Amino acid sequence: MTARCGTALAELEAELDAHGQMLPFEPPHFGSGATVGGCVAAGLSGPRRATAGAVRDFVLGAVLLDGTAQVLRFGGTVMKNVAGYDVARLLAGSMGTLGVILQASIKVLPVPVQELTLQLEMDEPGALARMNAWAAQPMPISATCWYGGRLAVRLSGSGAAVRAARERIGGEPLEAEAAAQLWSGVREQTAPFFQGPAPLWRFSVPSTAPALKAAGERLVEWGGALRWLRSSEPAGALRERTAALGGHATLFRGGEPSAAAFTPLAPAIATIHRRLKAQFDPDSILNPGRMFEDL
Repeated sequence: MTARCGTALAELEAELDAHGQMLPFEPPHFGSGATVGGCVAAGLSGPRRATAGAVRDFVLGAVLLDGTAQVLRFGGTVMKNVAGYDVARLLAGSMGTLGVILQASIKVLPVPVQELTLQLEMDEPGALARMNAWAAQPMPISATCWYGGRLAVRLSGSGAAVRAARERIGGEPLEAEAAAQLWSGVREQTAPFFQGPAPLWRFSVPSTAPALKAAGERLVEWGGALRWLRSSEPAGALRERTAALGGHATLFRGGEPSAAAFTPLAPAIATIHRRLKAQFDPDSILNPGRMFEDL
């Protein structure tokens, strides 16, 4: 599908649903004003990301207004259409620092024939072990979430596949309405975990990494690869622990005014960022400092 940047995300999803289609990465809205352009620029994915892919995996093409007022076109509207540097996907998560996204073409997928959410009671280490074990098996798992001693797993696919996976996983099934509320609460951050004044941290780590040793409430998604933490611990200490696990930490909301939201880039990666910024926005007029202070 192709849409202009100001198209309301809710309107697009309603239109896709009417045709039995969906955005596979389940982008969060965080309010009624969410748009297609904002969805791509933010690059945020929801519960289905670990199995379906991220925003950038589905962006096929884009029209961009760069920092010199040029209208640029990248990619196309069908698969296997890019030769050379895939700039359209580069825009996913760029936070408007490279240009204003005017239009985007995004691959969509059919809505699953059947979905079922199961819940199991277990601690965080047990949940991490279970999710990694499931990842090695051919089961139609489309989302996982652990919080407060409960592990939820969503199955999506054919009726036969969902039934077979349910027998292997066990647990208690949730009613359809309760399941929809659970995943919507995680996707839109309206669940109780995300409420409150404590800073919200987002950790991207290998799924096999052990539980984070940090004070505060935790929520785990994406088969163990995404860890959320509500904690007032110093940013430096949290980032050091995350780096030791092979991941990186983002201050998603709140926290110290002096703490950068994103983990500082390695020198070589920072050089690439600066060169890309210079090509698309040589006068640095587009969201300067939005992601990193010197960009």
